[in-house]
Amino acid sequence: MSSITTRHFLQGAGMLLAGLLLAACGKQEPPAPAAGASAPAAAAPAPAKVYVVGTDAAYVPFESQNDKGEIVGFDIEIVKAVAQKAGIEVKFLNTPWEGIFNSLNQGDRDLLVSAITITAERKQTMDFSTPYFDAQQLIAVKKDSKIAKFNDLKKLKVGVQNGTTGDEVITKLQGKDSPNIKRFEATPLALKELEAGGVDAVVADNGVVEHYVNNNSGTQFKTIADASFAPEQYGLAVKKGNTELLEKLNKGLADIKADGTYDKIYAQYFGKAPAAAATAGTASAPAAAASPAK
Repeated sequence: MSSITTRHFLQGAGMLLAGLLLAACGKQEPPAPAAGASAPAAAAPAPAKVYVVGTDAAYVPFESQNDKGEIVGFDIEIVKAVAQKAGIEVKFLNTPWEGIFNSLNQGDRDLLVSAITITAERKQTMDFSTPYFDAQQLIAVKKDSKIAKFNDLKKLKVGVQNGTTGDEVITKLQGKDSPNIKRFEATPLALKELEAGGVDAVVADNGVVEHYVNNNSGTQFKTIADASFAPEQYGLAVKKGNTELLEKLNKGLADIKADGTYDKIYAQYFGKAPAAAATAGTASAPAAAASPAK
């Protein structure tokens, strides 16, 4: 009797053990959520890329800082409008002119806007958008001045902004060692020196000179254009080969020119309609050689 009971016991234990092993090898289902429990939150989308824009905020009216330290100006409004059309976000960082191109090449800035002249030499190390502004040197003199053309400045005292195209052209005219070239950190400082009688003329980009003359009527200045000044065009600069960003910027520029946004911004800063070339976005021949200018 006892042997039969032991056998039955062993058989039953074996069957129980096999069942436990099969259960352990089976798929384990997660426990059902408790009634009323919310589902886990979906992963948050990755934040949109913010493109960092380098600009030398010391070139009124293109870029400068207001009393609150905000970067403002024609270039800034253009890029904001372009970014909105292109569906991208931008952030502006004040970047000294001396290192602005290195900041782009090293990846510290995604694009540059700083009244940058498109030149053949610069195109070798960076890519440019379609032009957004037509520039040319202008001569500013007092209204009673007898100066009529660029060559008249050969032996006169001339104010320029250090390291600009104006600096370059007057250096070629007078010679690099000329004591009559007066260099300033900003064009408005040179124009104030003209007002004070410290120089006979100032040579600088048309946009800067015209803005100053229009907003300082008491200075009694007049401006002189000269056929010897090569035409220039400004562009937005991106790192060489960044075609994705360049396409977005070009599309944005085309859109703001097509819907009148560009014209409104231009008139706000320069008091008149832009020239046809700038509004059409067609590039004229770039300057033959790069300069350290804007």
